[in-house]
Amino acid sequence: MARPQGTSAPPRRSAGALPGGRARSAARADHAALHVVSAAVTAPSLHNSQPWIFTCRDGEISLYADATRRLGAIDPNARELTISCGAALFNLRLAMRQLGFRPVVRVCPDPGRPGLLARVTWGAHAAATAEEQVMHRAMRARHTYRGPFQATPLPATLLDALRGHARAEGAEFYPLGDRREQLRLADLVREAETCQRNDPLYVTELARWTRPPHDSRRDGVPVEAGPFDPDATLLAGRDFSGWTHGRPFGGLPGEWPSRTGLMVLLNTPHDMPQDWLRAGQALQRVLLFAAGHKVAAAFHTQPLELPALRPQVRTLIASGQVPQMILRLGHSNWSLRTPRRDVREVLSCT
Repeated sequence: MARPQGTSAPPRRSAGALPGGRARSAARADHAALHVVSAAVTAPSLHNSQPWIFTCRDGEISLYADATRRLGAIDPNARELTISCGAALFNLRLAMRQLGFRPVVRVCPDPGRPGLLARVTWGAHAAATAEEQVMHRAMRARHTYRGPFQATPLPATLLDALRGHARAEGAEFYPLGDRREQLRLADLVREAETCQRNDPLYVTELARWTRPPHDSRRDGVPVEAGPFDPDATLLAGRDFSGWTHGRPFGGLPGEWPSRTGLMVLLNTPHDMPQDWLRAGQALQRVLLFAAGHKVAAAFHTQPLELPALRPQVRTLIASGQVPQMILRLGHSNWSLRTPRRDVREVLSCT
């Protein structure tokens, strides 16, 4: 397992090496950590890179960014890597809540160790709320969708609830209802996707994280996870399955523009690593609540990965906040979850 950046590996000790009650206590702590980290690693991540490492010691769980899994071509400053880790952090918090504890979280606790993103300890007993139970049940069913949605609109009551969930994490859930805004965002996504498809570094990186059928690796995106043409909706998608190889990018809307779904921007007040971590937690909270109500999500962050286009996306936001994620929400009958690494690859208990 890769080591947390800037740290050395603490010596591993077994619970049996500890005397009496300390052995039983350590075993229980390791079992609890294994349980909540197993939930954490179901979070989404850029290209399913799963860029996280966890350690547990004396009942405290630490979350580190795994810099060896950063995608240098499209995420050079690790913004999306940190968002992915934020999503895993929310899952960990939610798993603690399901066990009946309030998580106590310290974000970016050591300025001298930028790879250390959070420390989490077990707080007071408190039963999980009904909404937390809904999200927890959806955790292992949630999956990233890549294709056209059904034309059925989402209910206003659900959108109001999703706004509240994003706000609870310090982020803004911003649906694009104006047709001109939607077409402008579609243009920006298409421009960014065209640029990336023509970038050899991006193409090489995408291929490295694409998994052929029956591949045994437990990270990356399997080709079968993209059964639809990535240009089938108004927002162009990444081409993991080779649909667009050898053809020019057409400047016209996709085959099913009416099945694009709801376009949403997820924003934060500022643009620091703490905001990226906050965005990841808000994203996962939104995704899980949506999945609990049979709503799936697709991601289209391409224009946020290009310095020339991200400010243009920001002009669409009335509040002036900083865009961190672009997604589509809608109903779908298709489901395929991407694989996850074994939790023991990413968790070390000392």
